Amino acid sequence: MIRIGRRQFTAGLGASLLASPLLGLLSGEARAAAQQAKRLIVFFSPNGTVHNHWRPSGTETEFSFPAGSILEPLARHQSKLLICEGIDFVEVDNHEAGMSNMLTGGGTAGSPSGGLSVDQYVASKIGQGSRFQSLEFGVQTSAWGAARSTRMSYSAPGVFASPEDSPRNAFQRLFGALGGNTTTTDKLLRRRKSILDLVRGEMNDLSQRVGAQEKQKLDQHLEALRQTERGLTEPVALPGCPSATAPAPIDAMANGNFPAVGKAQIDLMVSALGCGMTRVASLQWAHTIAPQVFNWMGMGEAHHELSHKDDSNTSGVANFVKCERWFAEQFAYLLDALQAHPDLETGGTLLDSTLVLWAKELGDSRLHTCRSVPFVLAGGSNSYFRFGRYLRFSGAPHQKLLTSVCHALGVTIDTFGDVTKASGPLSGLV
Repeated sequence: MIRIGRRQFTAGLGASLLASPLLGLLSGEARAAAQQAKRLIVFFSPNGTVHNHWRPSGTETEFSFPAGSILEPLARHQSKLLICEGIDFVEVDNHEAGMSNMLTGGGTAGSPSGGLSVDQYVASKIGQGSRFQSLEFGVQTSAWGAARSTRMSYSAPGVFASPEDSPRNAFQRLFGALGGNTTTTDKLLRRRKSILDLVRGEMNDLSQRVGAQEKQKLDQHLEALRQTERGLTEPVALPGCPSATAPAPIDAMANGNFPAVGKAQIDLMVSALGCGMTRVASLQWAHTIAPQVFNWMGMGEAHHELSHKDDSNTSGVANFVKCERWFAEQFAYLLDALQAHPDLETGGTLLDSTLVLWAKELGDSRLHTCRSVPFVLAGGSNSYFRFGRYLRFSGAPHQKLLTSVCHALGVTIDTFGDVTKASGPLSGLV
C-alpha cells in the first residue's frame, strides 16, 4: 500500500474540497498538525499588569479592547491574537522567581525539558540546520549584570542564554563588518576571535576535570562560543538576505534611547528570521524590576515604581497604563514587520507561519504574585493555534501553555517544566 504524508494529502485536495464540510471531519488537532509554525519569537516586557486595564471585554470570539486599555494598540491585529487570562505559575511568586520560571516552567535537569527555557528547548529541536540555533536580542537588560532577575532564557539548568543589548553588535554578528576603516575592522575581528580561542581552550581543558553536570553547562557555553565565532567570521550568503545598513551608533544603555534600541532590535530580528538565519528568536525589554523612566512620554518615575501604584493613586496607575500601552505598540510594530515580510518558504508572510509569545513574569504587579499572568499569542494561518479569540482560564498551570508552544512548533513533549505541577498541553488553543 502506498502511504501519503499529511502535507501531500492536503496539497492534493482541490480548493473546492478544502472549502467543503468534509474539512470539518478533521479534528482540531489534525488541522493544527498540518499547520505547524515554522518559527518562534518570545517577546518579554516586565512588571506584570493591572488586570482591569489589560482585560478585553466580550466573549471568546466576540471581544474588543476598551478605549484607553493596555491592549487597545493591538486592535488591528485582533484576528491574529489569542488573549490568555487566568494562567498561574504554580507555587511561584515575586519578581525573581517569576522571571526564572516564566519560560522554564520550573524544570530541572531531571525534567523532560532538561531545565531549559522553552525558546532554547524548541531551538535545540528545530534550529540545528540554521546558521544560528537561536538569537537573543535585548533592550537594556544587563545594567545589573546577569542574574535570575535579569535573564529569562536558559540553555541548561542555571546557564543563561544572555541577550545582546547593542544593535550594532547584533548587526555585526548577523551581517559581518560594520563598514568604515577596513584595517581597523579586521584587527578588531582578529582580536575578538583570539579571545574566543583562548576562552574555548580553557573551557575545553576545564571540561575534562569536572563532573557530568558541570560538564553539561560548559558544553553549552562552548556551543554558544562556536555560534559567536561563526557570526564573526562567516559571510552572509543566504537567499533573501540583501545588504543591510548598520544601525546608527548610539549609547544602547542610555535611558532615553530605550525606544530606538528596541526598534532597531525588532528590525534586526525580523531580518534574521526572514532570510533563514534562525528559526527561534527572543526580544527581552529590560528585566524584572525595570528601572527605566519613560521620559520620552513625559514620565518622571521608573516603570517598576509605577507598576506598584495602588488603585487609589489614579494618576500613577494611569501613567503605568500608558507605559504598558507603549509596550503593546511595540508588540504591534513587531507583528506589522512580520506581516510585511515575505516568507520565502511558503510564499505567504512571516506572520503566517510564526508563533509569537508575549510573556510577563508577574500577574498583578501590586501584589507581587504570579497568578493570572497575562499571555498573548500571535500568529497566522499556519501557526497551529486558532487565533482571534479571548480565552479565560481558571488557574491553569503555565507549564501547560509551554507544552502547547512546543507542540505548535512540531516538538513532541508530554509536559514542559516541573512535571509535578501539570501534565499535558493547555486545552482550547487548537
